[in-house]
Amino acid sequence: MTKPALSYTIWFSQRTGSTLLSEALTSTGIAGNPAEWLHYQHNDPATMTPGKLEAIWRHGMTPNGIFGLKIQFEQRWVDAFRAMFDLSEHVSRADVWSTAFPNCAKHIYMTRRNKVRLAVSWWRAIVSGEWHRKAGHKPDEQDLADQYNYEAIRHLIQESMMCEAAIEDFFTASHINPLTIVYEDFILDYEGTVKQVLAFLNLPADNVAIAPPAFDKLADEAAEQWVQRYRADSQKGWENVRW
Repeated sequence: MTKPALSYTIWFSQRTGSTLLSEALTSTGIAGNPAEWLHYQHNDPATMTPGKLEAIWRHGMTPNGIFGLKIQFEQRWVDAFRAMFDLSEHVSRADVWSTAFPNCAKHIYMTRRNKVRLAVSWWRAIVSGEWHRKAGHKPDEQDLADQYNYEAIRHLIQESMMCEAAIEDFFTASHINPLTIVYEDFILDYEGTVKQVLAFLNLPADNVAIAPPAFDKLADEAAEQWVQRYRADSQKGWENVRW
């Protein structure tokens, strides 16, 4: 099996545009196919084998040898790869990762500034079952007005922050300087962001066709009402209302 000439990883927390970016990069035909290969095909690290890992390389690699993967940081995968390749505890987590995904010299970090809107988007997806809407498809007819849940949204804010803290700790400990993609900027400059990623990967973008956004925006009136309600509930009784 031919190993990737270059591997890169997109690290993300929920609702930061990672799927939109992955679809765009895949559409170029030169930037790998950065799907959630570990999550979808091998959710239990104990079942991973060298043969299954090679299959992941094959599925995630374009003919030019570029391999892409996207994942939320999970220490269990680092531990599983360390054991699978019989690497000592002295080998850094980044080197363990690059052993599993050869030549993984590029890391992309996806984040979102407004964690309240992130959590509301996440909760909306959970209660509606609609995580993505393909471009041009008709919205699902659902009444979500009574699905507001303060505790659930607060939990998801905390979960997203802990997820990002784990990713950032990995970067800091491994001396990794990632390309950071901010959701709010990405949606304002879709094509420019994709070209920025291609440049980061040292891939020529001048004559590369980038497909239009694969998904439509899901935020609706109900979600905005939840955002405003969460703002009010969280700051009830505050002398200095921050937002």
